[in-house]
Amino acid sequence: MVEFAVWMLAGAAALALMGLGWLALAMEVHWEQVHGQTGPKARTRTLLRLLGSMLLVASLLLCLGADHPSMAVLVWVMLLAGGAVLIAMTLSWRPHSLRLLWPKPA
Repeated sequence: MVEFAVWMLAGAAALALMGLGWLALAMEVHWEQVHGQTGPKARTRTLLRLLGSMLLVASLLLCLGADHPSMAVLVWVMLLAGGAVLIAMTLSWRPHSLRLLWPKPA
């Protein structure tokens, strides 16, 4: 059972990181850093925000499934903080690597 909780927390971390990346790409300045063109279309921006938010909620649900609610919320907040730092560092040093999250439109 412990191994299952570890996998749930690893999935929660991956979903939080991907969700934060999509939320960052929804911003015009980060989109330009990653794709080298003007910001995303309004429809794409809305989709990125919706998908990013959904992944953050899914990450919270995985954390809640892995541990008691009080500890799960603490772990989730720490995942968000760590993920935000990682996305910020990626945008600073290698923004093009975030193309893996959302390929450049044709």
